[in-house]
Amino acid sequence: MKHFSILLTVFVFMAINAVAQTERPSLPDQAQLEKMIARFAPTPLKVDTSKLSPGDRAALGKMIQAARLLNDVFLKQLWRGNTALYAELQKDTSPLGKARLHYFWMNKGPWSDIDEFGAFIPGVPPRKPEGANFYPEDMTKADFEKWVATLPAAEQEQAKGFFSVLRWQDAKAKTLKAIPYSEEYKAELTRSAALLQDAAGLTTNESLKKFLSLRAAAFLSNNYYESDMAWMDLDAPLDITIGPYETYNDELFGYKAGFEAYVNLRDDAESAKLEAFAKHLQEVETNLPIDPKYRNPKLGAAAPIRVVDEILSTGDAAHGVQTAAYNLPNDDRVVQKKGSKRVMLKNVQEAKFESVLIPIAKHTLAKSQLADVKFEPFFTHILAHELMHGLGPHEIKVAGRSTTPREEIKGLYGAIEEAKADVTGLFALQYMMDHAKEMNLSGVLATGDQAERQLYTTFLASAFRSLRFGLNDAHGKGMAVQFNYLSDHGAFVQQADGTFVVDLTKIKQAVKDLDHDLLTIEAEGNYEGAKKLLDEMGIIRPALKKVLDGMQDIPTDVEPIFVTANEISPQ
Repeated sequence: MKHFSILLTVFVFMAINAVAQTERPSLPDQAQLEKMIARFAPTPLKVDTSKLSPGDRAALGKMIQAARLLNDVFLKQLWRGNTALYAELQKDTSPLGKARLHYFWMNKGPWSDIDEFGAFIPGVPPRKPEGANFYPEDMTKADFEKWVATLPAAEQEQAKGFFSVLRWQDAKAKTLKAIPYSEEYKAELTRSAALLQDAAGLTTNESLKKFLSLRAAAFLSNNYYESDMAWMDLDAPLDITIGPYETYNDELFGYKAGFEAYVNLRDDAESAKLEAFAKHLQEVETNLPIDPKYRNPKLGAAAPIRVVDEILSTGDAAHGVQTAAYNLPNDDRVVQKKGSKRVMLKNVQEAKFESVLIPIAKHTLAKSQLADVKFEPFFTHILAHELMHGLGPHEIKVAGRSTTPREEIKGLYGAIEEAKADVTGLFALQYMMDHAKEMNLSGVLATGDQAERQLYTTFLASAFRSLRFGLNDAHGKGMAVQFNYLSDHGAFVQQADGTFVVDLTKIKQAVKDLDHDLLTIEAEGNYEGAKKLLDEMGIIRPALKKVLDGMQDIPTDVEPIFVTANEISPQ
């Protein structure tokens, strides 16, 4: 009887495994992997650092080294098997092995970001775990919520906070423990902190020196508030962002922040020009298409805007689709006191526009609209997108509780917030165009019929670019909502030949209506409303899929080659 049970168990296991192998998609071979890699156009990033002072140039080398260490941290954050797998891939010198290593490094893991996190390497889960390595892989949402409800308020805050991982304390009893990042990643963060302190000792810029010193201390203490406040005040030729920030890889709750770094050189002329927009944020907030009770009557201090050229990005900032701009920090306490800083990566945006957006426009838009696809409105809308992250509801009341949209909408927040920033950006730019004379923006912002055509037509072309990121990307999911909504309201129209045009008689009202819906969802902390909108609109419909499938030969994004960083600090 015992032997029969063993044999039966073996046969059942073999049957289940055979079914699993049948259901699991086949892994790409070398030729397929090379086609997947080719979706990212290699782009050398060369930045002129010749005007830096000797001290800043020396500090830059240390900052580059500190930033590179966050690649190791992020590998651990994305998946518990990542570090060991990366080491194994480096040993395989076959053409297939090299292709796997190349694409692994581009994604910082064995799942393709723009293919719904599908695996392309054998021996790994078929899809990235929803909680990445922030939680035990066998933990469910219900496990976490049941456990966290038993904790005192202070411990709940740490468990849900940006800067801790959760591990089983007792897997059978379903009890967890929160481990601070400073403990979980102690080796890498200690080394990175030392390099930041070295850089602080080399630069003569006081604001940079202060930030680097405080961020080094934060890596060891796990308290990032003071260094985030100092980062908001950073005013230096070298503009660095380094630490745990975005929560997109926590698909369970959107609580946990991934480590990333951007090392940049500031473009002073463009930064001064674009700061003009920041002077009018309160007026835009006061006129948002939302119930007046949800508007913020007094925004935080004017948030700084930086236009920079990227020298290096690492960690969560350097996988899959490359960031064109970012809006940080995500700590609502800092946002309430100082607003949030917008950093525009101009050289990355220029690369995306030339390598990706122009070919997409030629494929998707009616020929009559191609002349209206311009870099200036592309760049300006990305700026507006980042500005709009700081507008709208941030501290809200739900059933008498003080809370935030992020906490209430949980894992759906990223897509809703990205869509909100996009459409609020369109609304804000239209508002500024309509009031450019009173706002003294005539020399900064183009106005008139041609400017409006260029704004909305370039946005339509850019929509196809974002949709190619896939629905597992917050930007891609958010863009699917926008594209379907605006199409349903007649603002985006597909012609008989399959190309698209913007209906300028309908686009403004459609944008305003969608903006109202998104802002209201956030203001009410409406999880069910967010879910309904994403379920109904955050999809790729058949007609759109056909268009996207026809763009296989157009690069999806760029693959940066950090020429200047490697010259200053060879790996």
